[in-house]
Amino acid sequence: MRLTDFWARLAEAFGPAYATSIASDQVLSELGGRTIEQALKAGVETHVVWRAVVAAYPDRVPVRLR
Repeated sequence: MRLTDFWARLAEAFGPAYATSIASDQVLSELGGRTIEQALKAGVETHVVWRAVVAAYPDRVPVRLR
């Protein structure tokens, strides 16, 4: 998954403002206790980060975006 696709999916699932907040503030255990931004900066593949987002917010991410 391209990085631009990742950010588009995150914005679609959470709204642009909330997506930015989640990416910078929410620590996900699925990412080793890192935020989305930290994981991406550390080189974690976008599809791995996206799976962590889906696992953390299963009711928020639409099925078509999974």
